[in-house]
Amino acid sequence: MAKYTLTPQQHAFIDLFGYLVFPGLLRDRIDQIIEDFEAIFAAHGGGHDGKIHDGAARSCIVPFIDQSESLSTLLDDPRVDGIFSSLLGEDYNYLGGDGNFYVGDTQWHSDTDWSGKRRGKPPRLYYKMALYLDPVTADSGALRLIPGSQHYGDRYAEALEASLRAAPDTLGIPGSDIPAVALESNPGDVVVFNQNTKHSAWGGGNRRRMFTLNCTYRFADNELHLLRNEIAGFARFWVESPYGEAMLRTATPQRMVHLQQVLANKSHLPAAVRKAKETMTEPARG
Repeated sequence: MAKYTLTPQQHAFIDLFGYLVFPGLLRDRIDQIIEDFEAIFAAHGGGHDGKIHDGAARSCIVPFIDQSESLSTLLDDPRVDGIFSSLLGEDYNYLGGDGNFYVGDTQWHSDTDWSGKRRGKPPRLYYKMALYLDPVTADSGALRLIPGSQHYGDRYAEALEASLRAAPDTLGIPGSDIPAVALESNPGDVVVFNQNTKHSAWGGGNRRRMFTLNCTYRFADNELHLLRNEIAGFARFWVESPYGEAMLRTATPQRMVHLQQVLANKSHLPAAVRKAKETMTEPARG
């Protein structure tokens, strides 16, 4: 299979609107993907019982595809690898991902530090690939995105950042009525989006299955402190490596290109996990 390459039009679309959809891209693998997803959750207790407990609206495993030899090969798949290579360069970094059972609604948010620790500097560019393992529509938990909301510093994007979290108060409408695109999906479809992009989900059931792969471009030498900060964030999940054993054991030289910079900068993570365990009674749910 030839390596997937984004067209100039696809590049222009994701740069402008913040997302791309690839209908049926992994349909030929979806049965095995679902089988592996279920096996991983079964090995970790099966996930939640379809109810919200202690405010948690999801069951989450981090890292996720790394738990399975078969799912780890998604990073080698010429379609997945090709999309990330097109967006981030041939030496992009894979920064893990999560596997989820979602419950109910997900409020509007970005997945990057929009205006916190690095205020005044644009968030680093990350792309997330999401695979939904159940059919989802606008009213049953499909990912909703606000096109163009990823442009840090833009007047419109900054107004969204300030308003969306308190939408009923600031705009007089519930979050589900915010104008957006609902990316309705069937198993085998793939969604890729800039993690700055404002997104949410509404009206979903109690056990919506979804997992992600998160990637960014390679860190320059003067940015390695930012990479180490990212790696330290895994401590809240009580994992001492950003990658799972199956991911590393089966890694080809080509896959290692996307793992090696993280592996070379993770020595502080075990200490961060020990500190997290001193302040948390259980690992984060996501």
